[in-house]
Amino acid sequence: MANKDLRRQIVDMVVSGRSGHIPSAFSIVDIVTVLYRDILKVDPANPEWNERDFFILSKGHGCLGLYVNLHRHGFVSDDDIANFCKKGGILGEHPDFTKVPGVEASTGSLGHGLSYAVGIALGMRIQRRENRIFVLVGDGESHEGTVWEAAHVARNYQLSKLCVIVDWNESGMQLLPHDDLPAKWQAFGWSTLVVDGHDEVALKMALDSVVFADENVPTVILARTVKGKGVPLLEGHGMWHHRIPNEQEYAQIMEALA
Repeated sequence: MANKDLRRQIVDMVVSGRSGHIPSAFSIVDIVTVLYRDILKVDPANPEWNERDFFILSKGHGCLGLYVNLHRHGFVSDDDIANFCKKGGILGEHPDFTKVPGVEASTGSLGHGLSYAVGIALGMRIQRRENRIFVLVGDGESHEGTVWEAAHVARNYQLSKLCVIVDWNESGMQLLPHDDLPAKWQAFGWSTLVVDGHDEVALKMALDSVVFADENVPTVILARTVKGKGVPLLEGHGMWHHRIPNEQEYAQIMEALA
């Protein structure tokens, strides 16, 4: 399995900071890794570069998957990582765009990231700019009506510089077990792809295939993932959603990630 080093770093941050959502971060870390390594046009030396791509993590509680990638690419320092959820640190349990270089939106309250991204996409069009906008939402979050209002607006305005990635780890199906996400997005007129969200080659191929040309429809990539992916102790929808490992559990997790 790829990105074991990032997963170990996520666990260490949670143990040190005594806070955080490990399974949610493990669910998205492969997606965020491919974005920052292979897709996004960004500059850590100039995070507000006018020609950058925008990435918005709507499911902000998975922010550890973002933080470790921001660290890998030079947006945040070793000290920032060491001070996760500590007094004076800039990295909190949800991302804060007023503090963290490379973070485009303060998120955590679910259902708002896509609306925010639609606003950016409209703004870029008005300014005749070619910036691409990527937003990562959760499938449970997709029960929020604002997600579908934003999807409706984006399709009608043909915001083709916008790409949504859904972390489809079936959290939402705990409440609505017959939710057909591909059919829903297709019904809203979006170009819809389904991919293994832990297969980096498949993820890159899907992202490379997105057509960002003017007068095209926006694209959604439904990434099938596993909450807590990579550690059997953490996988699934049980008590680990927000829990700090004890010493014995920490050793078990690290053994799985060796």
